[in-house]
Amino acid sequence: MTDTTDESSAASENPGGQGTPAARDTPAREARRKGSAAVALGFVARRLRQPLPGAQPRIRFEMPPEYVQEQEAVGAAGDGEVSPQFGSPGPRMSPQHPLYMGFMGTVGVGLALLVYWIGSNTTQLLLWIVAALFIALGLEPVVGWLENRKIPRPAGILVSVTVLVSAVVGFFATLIPTIVEQVTEIVEQAPVWIRDFINSEFFRSLDDQFGVRDRITEELDKFVNDPAAVGGIFGGVVGFGSTVANGLFGTLIVLVLSLYFLAALPAMKRWGYRLAPRSRRHRVEALSEEITRSVGNYVIGQACVALLNATFAFIVMSIVGIPFALLLAFVVALLAFIPLVGGMIAGVVVLLVSLTEGWQTAAIYGVCYFAYLQFEAYFISPRIMQKAVAVPGAVAVISVIAGGSLLGVLGALIAIPTAAAVLLLIREIYIVRQDQH
Repeated sequence: MTDTTDESSAASENPGGQGTPAARDTPAREARRKGSAAVALGFVARRLRQPLPGAQPRIRFEMPPEYVQEQEAVGAAGDGEVSPQFGSPGPRMSPQHPLYMGFMGTVGVGLALLVYWIGSNTTQLLLWIVAALFIALGLEPVVGWLENRKIPRPAGILVSVTVLVSAVVGFFATLIPTIVEQVTEIVEQAPVWIRDFINSEFFRSLDDQFGVRDRITEELDKFVNDPAAVGGIFGGVVGFGSTVANGLFGTLIVLVLSLYFLAALPAMKRWGYRLAPRSRRHRVEALSEEITRSVGNYVIGQACVALLNATFAFIVMSIVGIPFALLLAFVVALLAFIPLVGGMIAGVVVLLVSLTEGWQTAAIYGVCYFAYLQFEAYFISPRIMQKAVAVPGAVAVISVIAGGSLLGVLGALIAIPTAAAVLLLIREIYIVRQDQH
């Protein structure tokens, strides 16, 4: 009773609650409450990260460990023998055995025919795979640079692919409205052009001499009444639509494959190196890394050169007043990816468009652009491409022409990296071997 009376009297003396033990414990209780909430949230987060009860991790197909590593581990443990999981392989059959020679020869011919049949029936797919590998090798230096800046590889891949997709979408977003606008303008102006031509003195003189009007009317009636001709027009429209759909589908496949190749590129390299004999694996790895590095640096360097080329062309076109400057800048960037001849082709294309504004405009643009090409060839490209590939000029020209003849634009793009890889292999393998004899 005495304690209760004292507490009540103390409470009555301190109506604000300040200075009492209960009031002093309030911050401690709030801290304990926040701590318990944080512990509860941490427990929930840990439970969410744990797999569901009964769930099993996804099975991944991985390479078996090397026997050298197993021998080292066993030797370190004190046991001198290796016991593989499925037993040791037996002795090989002699290569001079008639059964072995006949069987392996038959298998070799069959495999060659099978590869030829598969390649001839999956040409489009092989082209998509080559394009995706080319893009993946080109983006690999960017992803590696981001990894060196402490950015996780998935985030670097996402950033690289996002930039690539944005560039493709930007090109089509600029191209499609321009095409629609021009086609609409042509359709609207076509009747006026036809009427003016029919009412001209030139057409009247031709009609009086050769009966052109009656001849045109007769041919139009035949064409309208011919089901094969109408079906040909319909088939052409359907074919154009299917071509556009296949192009969009191929673009999507290439982007998806590029994403997968970028994500699995380190594992793919390890797989490829394991296919080589252990005694030559280090040399194969060194040569392969040099080739992939050269290809990646070439793609990045060519992209920088194309971007500078398109930027300069856009600035000059905007100053002199050439129409569709943004769209033509995209075209210049795409053509500039083709080495040696791409810039010249882009310059001719823009010159033809600039002639619609007058020969003075075309002359000014031609002088500025081709002067820039000379500056790019002697000052910009050597500095940007110094870490990429070194290919003699004659070999570069021949490889570009051959690649373009075989695979079109894709072949022209990958021609110089392929030539650089072949030259590297010849220099490091064949010539070294010849020097030893």
